[in-house]
Amino acid sequence: MSAIMQLKSVDLRFGAVQALRAVDLRLSAGERLALIGANGCGKSSLLRLMHGLVAPSGGSVVQDSATRQAMLFQRPYMLRTSTLNNLALGLWIRGAAWTEAKEQALLALGRVGLGEAAQRNARALSGGQQQRLALARAWSLRPDVLFLDEPTSSLDPHAKREVELLMADFAQGGMTLVFASHNLGQVKRLATRVIYLQQGRVLADLPVHDFFNGPKLSETSRDADLFIKRETQWQSI
Repeated sequence: MSAIMQLKSVDLRFGAVQALRAVDLRLSAGERLALIGANGCGKSSLLRLMHGLVAPSGGSVVQDSATRQAMLFQRPYMLRTSTLNNLALGLWIRGAAWTEAKEQALLALGRVGLGEAAQRNARALSGGQQQRLALARAWSLRPDVLFLDEPTSSLDPHAKREVELLMADFAQGGMTLVFASHNLGQVKRLATRVIYLQQGRVLADLPVHDFFNGPKLSETSRDADLFIKRETQWQSI
């Protein structure tokens, strides 16, 4: 698979806080890359850096300038207007005529099962519906890479399943996914590759099967093994 982004010895600092340390990472087209680790380990910082929202303090980020990207945040912002306008305005700002923007927005809403909610105020939607609206906004931009920061963390089981199905469907269509998650079941279902972060460092970078089942994990990072056991026990309660 061709590389669409490569991080080389990347550091990221926010004042006295070092969020990322000497990160080496190669992202290939079509991958579904999951970022896991405890709170504060650097997952969100790495997503924001890869999306270009923050610049590295050290090292380099090399990527194909033609790659289209979008990002879904943990709590997506909803404009105080209709569901349709929340989509169409973004397309209009990017240069589409208003009529065309609304047509594309309706198509995107249908794509995520929100066609009937087009005229509802977006802030009146449920949490799961708002997350699907955010996914529709991202999908309408036709990105090659979609970054997602804990996309189902605050959703009920049914809404989580709906979002996961959309993510899998996007990936099936050729979209590259990079997502942070605490849900190890979700990681197993969706990811092809897993990166485990601790205090801003990459301690494990393995195919998903090897990460959860292979003997390489104990050789790579005992801390990652302990993290899996702890999270698995907590999620089974």
